[in-house]
Amino acid sequence: MDRQALAQAGEIIKAGGLVAFPTETVYGLGGDALNPYSSQKIYAAKGRPSDNPLIVHIAEFEALPRIVKEIPKAAAELAHRYWPGPLTMIFNKADCVPLATTGGLDTVAVRMPSNKTARSVIEAAGGYVAAPSANRSGRPSPTSAKYVIEDLDGRVDMIIDGGETDIGLESTIIDLTGDKPVILRPGYITEEMLEETIGSVDVDIAVVENSDKAPRAPGMKYRHYAPRGSLTIVEGEEELVTSFVNSQLSLYKEKGSKSGVIATDETAWQYQADSVKSLGRRQDERQIARHLFRVLREFDDEGVEVIFAEGFRRAGIGTAVMNRLLKAAGHHVIQL
Repeated sequence: MDRQALAQAGEIIKAGGLVAFPTETVYGLGGDALNPYSSQKIYAAKGRPSDNPLIVHIAEFEALPRIVKEIPKAAAELAHRYWPGPLTMIFNKADCVPLATTGGLDTVAVRMPSNKTARSVIEAAGGYVAAPSANRSGRPSPTSAKYVIEDLDGRVDMIIDGGETDIGLESTIIDLTGDKPVILRPGYITEEMLEETIGSVDVDIAVVENSDKAPRAPGMKYRHYAPRGSLTIVEGEEELVTSFVNSQLSLYKEKGSKSGVIATDETAWQYQADSVKSLGRRQDERQIARHLFRVLREFDDEGVEVIFAEGFRRAGIGTAVMNRLLKAAGHHVIQL
């Protein structure tokens, strides 16, 4: 790591500027979490609705008590097991956290990333960095600096290139402010993993369905992760899916539309699209998750106008993959 560059990044954030940096999940767009004007700049740079909460990133557990009213027992247990890592927890916020950071809510989302560059930036910036994904609002989250530059060049003060991210999907979000913990966004830390640590948890309906309620966490209300081309998910038996998708591809070819398919290693060879991309082996859900956003971005690079995606099992990390796909497709699903 370039210590001079990291120190410069910290000074930029302290002065109210914005820095994009890598985490283990996706690239984040960082500003001073305790400065409402920094949060406003984040919303402006992303073109993000201001009622969509930001996640506050910390570099050590000892930083948590300053920004939350209390630390529930379940939160301490989850932090002991999964921090630093891809887990965001929601607490009742302390008064020092501005409403501009929390989307007007009295709760605050907090995460401690495991990526060393991210934690160094947070430490250099004073310990509290609000950092949503470093992309224009609604676009696929960036897993490499290339796509940060594509979306935010000229809108931020500094971009740190840390290579491709390890996980490729945003963190799991769990709300710990109610009577029972609730998953608001699925991720690498699965429902099963959470329940092993703190017992039974609920899953918010917005994880799998459209919701018009005010968002309690990032990614809950608005269309997210979307490529420029139209995206449709097709679910069913393998032979039915490949046959249906190929029939649709023929129609789009006649119209002169450039087509793409999101598949797996087992099925990619069967499709007749202009661009067929495999996310990996169907049984390797971590690989599928890591490649999803990159594949959506590559379709944009290629000018693909219509995309069909196979569905994935809605359990484990597959829940997170389907959550992102459903939002990217605007919940446009064909069941065969």
